[in-house]
Amino acid sequence: MISVNELAYYIVEDMLDMAEDYKVEPQTLANDSVVIDCGVKAKAGYEAGLLLTQICMGGLASTNISHKKLKHEILYPFIEVSTDYPSIACLAAQKAGWRVAQDGYFAMGSGPARALALKPKHTYEVIEYEDDYDFAVIVLEADKLPNEKVMDYVASECGVDASSVVALVAPTNSPVGSVQIAGRVVEMAIYKLAELGFDTRHIVSAFGSAPIPPVKKDPAVAMGTTNDASIYHGSVTLTVNGGGIKDYVAKIPSKTSKDYGRPFYTVFKEAKFDFYKLDPSIFAPAEIVVNDIAAGETYVAGALNADVVMESFGFKKL
Repeated sequence: MISVNELAYYIVEDMLDMAEDYKVEPQTLANDSVVIDCGVKAKAGYEAGLLLTQICMGGLASTNISHKKLKHEILYPFIEVSTDYPSIACLAAQKAGWRVAQDGYFAMGSGPARALALKPKHTYEVIEYEDDYDFAVIVLEADKLPNEKVMDYVASECGVDASSVVALVAPTNSPVGSVQIAGRVVEMAIYKLAELGFDTRHIVSAFGSAPIPPVKKDPAVAMGTTNDASIYHGSVTLTVNGGGIKDYVAKIPSKTSKDYGRPFYTVFKEAKFDFYKLDPSIFAPAEIVVNDIAAGETYVAGALNADVVMESFGFKKL
């Protein structure tokens, strides 16, 4: 079976070999674990962000940046993501399904290490996947770097030695954070389908694009803009082989949510920054195209909403 940690580790090795070029800052801790700063203090940018997105997806996706127009007015960078292993890449690896809280440190954990620790276990039971590899690669969305106790905890949960753990860290409000969160646009669609009860193993291939949000000073505001990129301007195309997908397509787009229509930060602030008060169906791409190869049909739902994106991003014409 494919090992998402093994494939991701190959990309990590590339990043380490060219750390200066990617402008990341690796360090080896006292327990011999490795932490790669991708934006806490490091000045990493788009290229490191693309690599981090691939690492998040267990080495099972390709990424690139293209120039597209927002509202037919502004040429702007978009991340494009494609994978032929959408269920494993998105749910077994990329999904931010591990709340790493240890020794006063907190981060949202994603990436292939989850497949060793089975975080959360139900996800892996549903898609019938788990990894077995000697190295664990975890991606932490945080504004601080983890210490030895945090890395020991990750190692213990993954069943490997601390010396076999690599953590890549990028804050939400950083260039790399903007890239890798926008790079979750496909994951949003796959996750939404899984939550709706669709067997995501029927999905053969997936492609998605979303604008890369500008970096904001306030992490809470950055959380809003990074979500809005996909919620209001994320477009995903899926190739699916049966499974009754037609019944699910109209339920995928973010516009099905009662919280749709305003920048995420505005809604989140009104909810007193409590995720549990939000309608979870908002976490979805704006537009979905599904080619059901079993039926020979193609279905479309949702629409892009550049107005909300431009409001969220805070563009100011001079």
